[in-house]
Order: sequence, then structure tokens, then C-alpha cells
Amino acid sequence: MPTLGLSIELRHMNTSTVVALIFAGLAYLLGSLSFAVLVSRAMGMADPRSYGSGNPGATNVLRSGNKLAAVLTLLLDAFKGWLAVWLAMVFGPAYGLSTPGVALVAVAVFLGHLYPVFFHFRGGKGVATAAGVLLAVQPWLGLTTLATWLIVAAFFRYSSLAALVAAVFAPFYYWFGGGLAWATDPALLLALVIISALLIWRHRANIGKLMRGEESRIGRKK
Repeated sequence: MPTLGLSIELRHMNTSTVVALIFAGLAYLLGSLSFAVLVSRAMGMADPRSYGSGNPGATNVLRSGNKLAAVLTLLLDAFKGWLAVWLAMVFGPAYGLSTPGVALVAVAVFLGHLYPVFFHFRGGKGVATAAGVLLAVQPWLGLTTLATWLIVAAFFRYSSLAALVAAVFAPFYYWFGGGLAWATDPALLLALVIISALLIWRHRANIGKLMRGEESRIGRKK
């Protein structure tokens, strides 16, 4: 009987792992949709990787002077992050997807944005997609982190600096909010730490520019 019980448990674990990998794979593909490039193509604009910072993100699209394209890029990049995690949280449990599986999905959709398979693994820095992930994990967490971004951006006019500060604070908001507005889960906390670390890593060039006083301010055309 103990052997049978162990066999059933291992089978369940294997099934959960497969389900988690399937959801994560689909999340990565969704994250690989680079809306900065897609929106620019649809609106007859230049590829955002060919001007400004070369980053396919909303901030660089804004440097083209087309505010509508920038807003669409921002919303769609955030939406894909939110959608991947929301689908995993709502429909995943029916297929045996646990919270660690949802955490894996969160990291996967973010990695898809950073390294999109559809665009030669040349993606954005993940600010909007990370915001969408946070909103799906817990709306108040997302809104608190977005408020941090807005405050820093309004005072200093540096999108990169605002993103860096928000990335540092997001895991702490989740951790300290565990006993208040939302429940802290170790797997999700680890996912947020990984996402924040990746976002900071992707901004390493911006950190150098900020230190040298060479970073472009929000709304400035290049």
C-alpha cells in the first residue's frame, strides 16, 4: 500500500509538472508578442528598434512623437502580462496547476517579452509587462507599484529611474503586505524577485547613463 500511494503521488507530481510547463510555454509565446513592433508596423511607423534607445517599448515609441502608438504599446504589453497570469490563476487549478505553476507562468511571460522568439530574441525591458503581471497577482500590488513609478517619473522625468525604483520596491510591497491587503506566497514572492532582478539587469545601460547624466528624459525625441 505505501508503494501504491507513492506511485500515485509521483504520477500526480508529474502531471502537475507537465501542466505547469504547458502553461508556462504558452505564456512565453504570448509574452513574445512585441507590441511596440507590431503597433508600429500597423500604424506605418518606423521599427522602434531602429531609433532612440533601440528598445521596443512604449517609452521609445513615444520618442517617435506618436503618443497613440506609445499608449497602445503600453496597454497591450501590460495586458499580455496580466492575461497570462490571470488565465493561469483562473483556469489552471482545474488542470492541477498549483501556485508555484502560476509563479512559473509569471516569469515565463516576462521572459517572453525580454527575449521574444518571434523577434530574434530582441525584446523590451519589461516594465509594462511586469506591471500587468503584478496587477494579475494582486490588483493592489500592481496599483501600488504603478503609483511608485508615477511619483518617481513625475519628479525626475526619467522612465528608467522610475522603473528601477518600482522594481526594487515591488517584492517588498508584496512581502510587507502579506498581513494586510493580500496574502504572501513564497513561490509568487520568488517570481517577483526574479522579475525585478531581470528588469534591473535589462536597465544596466540606463543605470550607467543615469550616473553620467546622459539619460533621456520622458517625452524627449531622439
